[in-house]
Amino acid sequence: MTGPATDGGYAALRDGAAAHVLARDVLAVSGPDAVAYLQGQCSQDVEGLEVGRSTEALLLSPQGKLEAWVRVTRTGEDAFVLDTDAGMGEPAIGRLARFRLRTRVAFASLDWACVAVRGPGAAGAVAGGAAVVAPVDWPGLAGADLLGPPPAGGPTAWVVPGTVWCDGAAWEAARIEAGIPVSGRDLGPSTIPAETDLVARAVSFTKGCYTGQELVARIEARGSHVARRLCGVVVDDGDDPAGAPPVGAVVQTRDGATEVGTLTSVARSPGFGATVALATLHRRVSPPEGVTVVWTDAAGAPRRATAEARPLPLVD
Repeated sequence: MTGPATDGGYAALRDGAAAHVLARDVLAVSGPDAVAYLQGQCSQDVEGLEVGRSTEALLLSPQGKLEAWVRVTRTGEDAFVLDTDAGMGEPAIGRLARFRLRTRVAFASLDWACVAVRGPGAAGAVAGGAAVVAPVDWPGLAGADLLGPPPAGGPTAWVVPGTVWCDGAAWEAARIEAGIPVSGRDLGPSTIPAETDLVARAVSFTKGCYTGQELVARIEARGSHVARRLCGVVVDDGDDPAGAPPVGAVVQTRDGATEVGTLTSVARSPGFGATVALATLHRRVSPPEGVTVVWTDAAGAPRRATAEARPLPLVD
């Protein structure tokens, strides 16, 4: 079940504007070779990025596996700010530094804050003061992320007074419904871009070569057919909090005969009146399709719920 604070924050996200303090790792990339180096490492075209503009990009291993999903903001002719999910900053720096040989480019972690503003009225809720205002276009939920050194007045300084602040539960429900994965949970070192919707968001097929390009291009040329794919799951758990499965719950085929994945993000959705989740599921499940979710509750009792695997996003 959800409480009044969660319900109010969720309603503001859907019908007005809401803010949320978002944990992000931020790093600076600079130097005379910064543009050329990032162009050769990122899946997105950053060479043509104008100063003040942002774009999403992937950092891949030479084998095409996902190492970091980042947003790249150009802050000067030879300077960029990259931000990524909490906990992914050091891996991103490590990945970028791995191929830096006789290249005049430097990387540094930044102690920056991030306030996410979402909803149809998001533009009117931004007060200014952030070093970077990065537009965000989540399916069914647009807005902006405000980044910069933590303001003296706290995160409220970056948004208009009276803006609703949504809690983590409301934020998670909206994120899952939009089909936005989180690194380290929904995305891991074995993830390939085609298993997610990130290719359309973060890959350019017209730029030059970059590390990991071969696998991405080959799968795209073959119709993006992969063995598994990130999906939404809506669980029929009634109004019983104990009936909500946790992260790690196993997803099976409808008849329970075959395991096809696990839930990686879970939240109670006020909009659906049910639990919504993300899971990377084997292609033997073709959403929309009924599935079964099984887990063990806190008392050690086996639990089971019917659910439906659905294409993402859950909310357009």
